[in-house]
Amino acid sequence: MQQRYLGNSGLKVSRLGLGTMTWGRDTDEHEARDQLTSFVSAGGTLIDTAAGYGYGDSERVIGSLLGDVVPRDDIVLATKAGIGSRRRERVTNASRGFLVAELDASLKRLGVDHVDLWQVHTWVDDAPLEETLTALDYAVSSGRASYVGISNYTGWQSAQAATWQRAVPGRAVISSNQVEYSLLARGVEAEVLPAAQALGLGVLPWSPLGRGVLTGKYRMGTPADSRAASPHFSTFVGKHLNARSQRIVEAVARAGEGLGMSPLEVALAWVRDRPGVTAPIIGARTAEQLKASLVVEECELPAEIVQALDDVSGAESEAV
Repeated sequence: MQQRYLGNSGLKVSRLGLGTMTWGRDTDEHEARDQLTSFVSAGGTLIDTAAGYGYGDSERVIGSLLGDVVPRDDIVLATKAGIGSRRRERVTNASRGFLVAELDASLKRLGVDHVDLWQVHTWVDDAPLEETLTALDYAVSSGRASYVGISNYTGWQSAQAATWQRAVPGRAVISSNQVEYSLLARGVEAEVLPAAQALGLGVLPWSPLGRGVLTGKYRMGTPADSRAASPHFSTFVGKHLNARSQRIVEAVARAGEGLGMSPLEVALAWVRDRPGVTAPIIGARTAEQLKASLVVEECELPAEIVQALDDVSGAESEAV
């Protein structure tokens, strides 16, 4: 698998990342092991998780597999903090104390002494930005993280955070922004992507397959074993089950038929090769689903197909 630098940093990652949001909940340890094996065998290195995934279960599963399936030094381990739980209730907190405590808890669950990339999971309005950013400085200076990034920040939020960190020598420079980006979610093109390119941030798209909708699995309804049919993902997927999405999915399917590719391959290749993108984060419930995504390494879209998909999807009118 090809490798790319994460923005202007010296960190190299595979141009596809392995997402683990469902590990420990919808994906058991056996399936997770098979996924990790397939991903590493294909040359993948970037593994993305978060403290808030499955109340920490995602990190626990990864920790149980590291050193067994793959040597720790052969992967780029990324996690996030800022979205967590208290008594099984979702909380967002970007205070320095909360973030540092979450980082230490993540390291313990993962069974490592540092992560390669640590990201603030979300912007929090009532947390002073300068305080949030001191947590990133501490993570790097203490050796707990090699690089730091942000996630789900808008264009102005990204610019403010990145500029603050560059203003004084010795602060931890922000290397990346992880945001939703796909043919169904193009709002980041208005401000987030231009800000990232101007500031040297690598972009890590999450849900590059439109929360699974771009695979075409929902063209004829909702499969019983799909995420849209599950109680904790139905609203998440349902956002992209509408008339606009249906038109785009049909266009992706037609393009795939003409190219001898699956809709998944077409949609994933499109976002992988967008300007400024470092690595889409692909998540799968099973190893077989993941293997279908890894085939995209051999896929390239003709320029005319890219233009046709751009035209049919269009940039969303409201920036993210």
